[in-house]
Amino acid sequence: MNITSNVKYIVFSLVYCVTLQAVQYQNTLEFAQQMDTADQLKSYRSCFFFPQHHGSDVIYFTGNSLGLQPKKVSANIQQELDDWAAFGVEGHWNARNPWLSYHEILTDKMARLVGGKPIEVVMMNGLSVNLHLLLTSFYYAGKDRYKILCEQKAFPSDQYVLESQVRLRGHNPDDAIIEVGPREGEQFVRHEDIIAAIEKNKDQLALVMIGGVNYYSGQVFDMKAIAQAGHAAGAIVGFDLAHAVGNIELKLHDWDVDFAAWCSYKYLNSGPGGVAGIFVHERYANLNLIRCAGWWGHDKASRFKMEKGFNPIPGAEGWQVSNAPVFAMAACKASLDIFDEVGMEALCAKSKLLTGYLEFIVNEINKTHNNCLEIITSQDPAQRGCQLSIIAHGRGRKLCDALIESGVVVDWREPNIIRAAPVPLYNSFEDVYRFGQVLEKVLD
Repeated sequence: MNITSNVKYIVFSLVYCVTLQAVQYQNTLEFAQQMDTADQLKSYRSCFFFPQHHGSDVIYFTGNSLGLQPKKVSANIQQELDDWAAFGVEGHWNARNPWLSYHEILTDKMARLVGGKPIEVVMMNGLSVNLHLLLTSFYYAGKDRYKILCEQKAFPSDQYVLESQVRLRGHNPDDAIIEVGPREGEQFVRHEDIIAAIEKNKDQLALVMIGGVNYYSGQVFDMKAIAQAGHAAGAIVGFDLAHAVGNIELKLHDWDVDFAAWCSYKYLNSGPGGVAGIFVHERYANLNLIRCAGWWGHDKASRFKMEKGFNPIPGAEGWQVSNAPVFAMAACKASLDIFDEVGMEALCAKSKLLTGYLEFIVNEINKTHNNCLEIITSQDPAQRGCQLSIIAHGRGRKLCDALIESGVVVDWREPNIIRAAPVPLYNSFEDVYRFGQVLEKVLD
């Protein structure tokens, strides 16, 4: 953002923070509309396409699974199609956005979004592919120090990645992977239990890898403190940020995180299977670590000499394998342009209000429906993003299906969770109010 925009949204964030302390939520359409009138981000809703239900916008609360399409995506992709038609292979140099360096267009904006330096960030591949590439470099499994600590009920793909990486190094996942879960009768992991598990296993711990925001519960982990504890134990610390990037404020460089990876099709609205990204701390920028090398990570000046001997680009770019998927990056660019204009400070400030309103609405409905809805996501705004995970006792999947049939797009996660995520970039307070009206109707 430019200086004027930055000042504008810092002030905006402060106003939101004050409002968060003072606001008295009301389950009325008038209240929701008043909040929307005061919302300085309300115009960004018009930057996105909404699916339709009986001629009206759906209530779209599943940006935590697939974000809405920015309206500029088609123009961005059409530009690359036109350049492909006009230039053929010469588009690598002559396109309006030369394809040879297309990924570099995204770097600065993505670095600002995750709190990294440009040398620490690159967009490439898909999330699970990137995790494998990073673990090849950062999971140092020896005879005595080989264990990995993660959260219980990590996203399945993370579990598969960790299991396979452990087996590749000749260890048994049942022995090598330590899972830290909620205490009996509780729904989210206590921070002190993570720190205690790191300390308990410090002599054997090679890696701590946790989802920055848990996909199931919506819990936000204290990544800075986990990084400090992991390093004190002699371990490498990395995070899967699939449900964190574009959802919460991140300061990966300042938190001293070793590596991180994320997708871009959820909160970053880059389309199904959109290009993913990685962060590698700058202390590794000039180290020739073991890695699964590819030609796009090779020194740019000599890349096309086609010579033997891999010479990595300094920084995160050195982990690239293949050349840039330009069409996928063109879609990502449309969303990153918006994020860079708005800034995460303003988005997170609105998110706290919006998610707080959703929590209020659900609790109000509970009062007249025998407390059949249980929010398992933390009540502390500092320990959650915009997602609330809700158990519908005695209702289950049928309630989720009824909501979808009524024009409310939420999603279901086995065995009994409805996930609802009011995204501050395009959702409104009226969306939340209308969600409550539909929810009450289908419960009745």
